[in-house]
Amino acid sequence: MDFESYIRDIEDFPKPGVTFKDITPLLNNPEALNKACESLLSMLEGLSIDKVVGVDSRGFIFAPMLASKLGAGFVPVRKKGKLPYKTLAEFYSLEYGVDALEIHTDAINKGEKVLVHDDVLATGGTAKAVCKLVEQLGGEVVQCNFLIELSFLNGAEKLNGYPIKSLLHY
Repeated sequence: MDFESYIRDIEDFPKPGVTFKDITPLLNNPEALNKACESLLSMLEGLSIDKVVGVDSRGFIFAPMLASKLGAGFVPVRKKGKLPYKTLAEFYSLEYGVDALEIHTDAINKGEKVLVHDDVLATGGTAKAVCKLVEQLGGEVVQCNFLIELSFLNGAEKLNGYPIKSLLHY
C-alpha cells in the first residue's frame, strides 16, 4: 500500500519553517489504518515482546494496537504531570528548551522485553528519553519503531545501539 499518499504535509506547523507530517488522513481510512498496523507488526517478526511503550500522544494510536496483536502489555509514557501513580521522569532537550517524560514505576518489570513505539522519529530526543526510562526500570529495549522517520534530522544517531525500524522515511 502507498502509505505516503495518506500523509499530508502542513507547512509552518507548529512554527514557521517546519513541515509537519500529518497522519490523520491515514487514521481516517480503515484500510490504510489496518495495513499500517500489519506493516508495523511485520517489522517485529522474530522478536519476543512483553510490553509495548507508546509515547505521548500519537504513539498511543498504534502502540495499544500492536500490544493487543502481540499479546503484550501496553505502557503509556506521558508528558510530566499527566500520570496518576508514582512515576519516574527523564528530562530531555528540545530545540527550544527542556521537557520531561514520565512512566509509572511499576509499568515494566526487570528483564521484560520492550518495544518502544512513536509516530515520528525526528531529532531522537524523545525516543532516547523513553529508552532510558525503560532501562531504569530494568526493561530491555528490543526495538524502537516508528510510523515515520525524518532521516534528514539524524534522530537515529541519538538512538545508536538500539534497533530502529520505520515504515516511512522522509
